[in-house]
Amino acid sequence: MTELTQLASWQALELHSKTVPHMRELFQQQPQRFDDMSTKACGLLLDYSKNRASTETLSLLFALAKESKLEEKIKAMFAGDTINNTEQRAVLHTALRAPKDKVIDVDGVNIVAEVQQTLDKMEGFVDSVTTGDWKGYTGKTITDVVSIGIGGSFLGPKIVSQALRPYWTGQLNCHFVANVDGTSITEKLKGLNAETTLFVMSSKSFGTQETLTNTLSAKDWFLAQGATQSDVAKHFVAVSSNVAKATEFGIDANNIFPMWDWVGGRYSLWSAIGLPIALLVGMDNFRELLAGAHEMDNHFLETPLESNMPVIMGMFSLWYGNFFNAQSHVVLTYDHYLRGLPAYFQQLDMESNGKSVTLNGTDVDYSTGPVIWGGEGTNGQHAYHQLLHQGTALIPADFIMPLNSHNPIGEHHVQLASNCFGQTQALMQGRTFDEALAELSTSSLSDSEKQLIAQHKVMPGNKPSNTLLMDKLTPTTLGALIALYEHRTFVQGAIWQINSFDQWGVELGKQLGNDVLDRLTAQSDATDLDTSSNALINLFKQNKI
Repeated sequence: MTELTQLASWQALELHSKTVPHMRELFQQQPQRFDDMSTKACGLLLDYSKNRASTETLSLLFALAKESKLEEKIKAMFAGDTINNTEQRAVLHTALRAPKDKVIDVDGVNIVAEVQQTLDKMEGFVDSVTTGDWKGYTGKTITDVVSIGIGGSFLGPKIVSQALRPYWTGQLNCHFVANVDGTSITEKLKGLNAETTLFVMSSKSFGTQETLTNTLSAKDWFLAQGATQSDVAKHFVAVSSNVAKATEFGIDANNIFPMWDWVGGRYSLWSAIGLPIALLVGMDNFRELLAGAHEMDNHFLETPLESNMPVIMGMFSLWYGNFFNAQSHVVLTYDHYLRGLPAYFQQLDMESNGKSVTLNGTDVDYSTGPVIWGGEGTNGQHAYHQLLHQGTALIPADFIMPLNSHNPIGEHHVQLASNCFGQTQALMQGRTFDEALAELSTSSLSDSEKQLIAQHKVMPGNKPSNTLLMDKLTPTTLGALIALYEHRTFVQGAIWQINSFDQWGVELGKQLGNDVLDRLTAQSDATDLDTSSNALINLFKQNKI
């Protein structure tokens, strides 16, 4: 047994998990359940009353958090302690949204001052592009931005820009490229004019395979339109720590924005990685995004566990994964602008907590990161919600919706809300056989047919969900929402005693991919790998045109 599973609170939760009543009964026992199990913070309301949890459950979950020293671990992260032990790094994405007067020392350097300098540099750049002062090589103003990255350097800017579409200034269009498939960048470049296109390349090393390949292809396209190497500086900027490689590429050193080792890719949208966001919505709105995240940081750091929103959500996810064998978690966004969030949270959670050893290298004997998936309401109701309601797997759900729409036409938003709230109710209460049979009482079916159909209409209910509401989707509430999920992810990793901030599985895939690339471009057959890999490599080489 690991240290975690030997904790008294863990063992108490194992026993308790077998005694929790159906949620129908919990609501009957606790008439004020919504008031008791909802909380507000940072412009968000969390209703967690539709969870398989009694007052005793909550007490035991918070006892586990305290016994696991969660509060100390939260403080260690904010203080800049080296909590990423395998890479010997601090974890300080929170410093990216800290106020100017904050002091956070890393190796004797106040990193907040560096962050603020970068934000000021971003502001100057954004102003020059959006006002038209920045000119392309033929003297024309920029109309389109192509953002090239991978992982967090792609998902963060793309999904936040998508979510903040109502706040676009309208002066620029942005196109996001990540996939190394040549079709992706080819399609994005169609219809663009090299004279009015700006490329933002995001790669800490300026050598990430997919990002560099796409950037080189973008440069070839740019030069093929009639530009010269000296013109590259007017159309390419970089977010990178490798100034030498970026300048060798042709990027002006003044147009290289820094990245820091204490920021992981999936936590980097708050840095200069968010430059495409700032170009689209303006620097004032970008700073509002940071302010919303900072407000959630303060809530996470200062609020007692029992009313701490990220802690509550993180502990419930752990509750279902470790004591009810839930293998996945679904995120359902009832707002078109938020349709990309499930994919963003997927990377955030699965890359962080997809681990199988503890911080000291011991194999875990409990489930860690669940599969995160989801989509846009109400589309999912006509697809995978069937599995949520009547499938055999327990799949906890998060429902996210603004109370007010940016596009309040007709009855659209009230119907959207009715679907959102109706789904959470149906998941919670389900439908009994007697209720299904009663619904069929006035039909023309025979008694035996009614009995049969009623069996198929039974839904067990007791399917847990959280509902997250905000008054309206703004840069501030979006910042708070994303930071909420960042900290929720941290809570789980802290309890599981794993490192949520490395990604060696990703590194192995890159390493083996580069080895295969060498074999694909070699003249000789691949003969020293496994028979499947050898055959696939040789088949590709034989059939490549």
